[in-house]
Amino acid sequence: MKHLTDKTKKFVESATIEDRIHSCRNSKWIGYTQASKIMNKLEELLIYPKTVRMPNLLIVGDSNNGKTAILDKFKQKNLSYVDEDVRVISPVVLVQAPPEPDERRFYNAILEVLYAPYRTSEKLDSRYLRVKKLLLNLKTKVLIIDEIHHVLAGSPSKQRKFLNVIKHLSNDLQISLVCSGTKLAFNAIQSDQQLANRFDPRVLPRWNNDIELKRLLVSFEALLPLKEESLLIEPSMSNKILSLSEGLIGEIAKILELSSIEAIKSGKEKITKEILNNIDYISPEDRKKKFIS
Repeated sequence: MKHLTDKTKKFVESATIEDRIHSCRNSKWIGYTQASKIMNKLEELLIYPKTVRMPNLLIVGDSNNGKTAILDKFKQKNLSYVDEDVRVISPVVLVQAPPEPDERRFYNAILEVLYAPYRTSEKLDSRYLRVKKLLLNLKTKVLIIDEIHHVLAGSPSKQRKFLNVIKHLSNDLQISLVCSGTKLAFNAIQSDQQLANRFDPRVLPRWNNDIELKRLLVSFEALLPLKEESLLIEPSMSNKILSLSEGLIGEIAKILELSSIEAIKSGKEKITKEILNNIDYISPEDRKKKFIS
């Protein structure tokens, strides 16, 4: 089992079949090149000194191509803690943009992740001041807004108002904003010239059949609890995985999850082309066709 990490090897040697199948379903963090670069950039924002013009980051990519996984990993590395003065510190706050550009829903989302109660009758000005005070007291340095492309679901006037809200929040608190979304996120941020100038865009492209894909597959294989080597980087295997996944890392992870479970159940203990051809998996494009039909 030389293809496995030491930790995975020890687990495979002692785990039951059920435990190994459960392990296949656990999410796996792979620090591939672009993810590592973005993680480094996020860490830089945490130590950036307060200034009138704080740097911001825009992470753009197709759905299911790793954006949220990176943000969740960053959040997990910077969880809330209690300092020496017994005060709760939350350096990173992560929220999801409301389904449409609505100021009240945005404040509610922040209050909810901070476990702060709110009344539906509370005025917007009061709610903003409470959000601002909470983030100040928690010494928040980075506010992450996922699914920022939802801003485009509203009218132009609602879009402008919502973008002004996040801009003012960043200015008042002197904290960095990290926004994440699909390619439409570019349009959302570019609609406000002041915001656009402050955001450093980072793109997560779809995967291609290159050395980066091979490194990714090697990393995945080292974490899959299989006793035999699957040789996922062999051209026919990597081509098949890339084709099925349409170059989306979330789809690659799902394909390998289903395939490794089948490899364990069948007793083959490795992923084969036959298994890839027979797993219960529907590609993103085929899902669209089924939905349309």
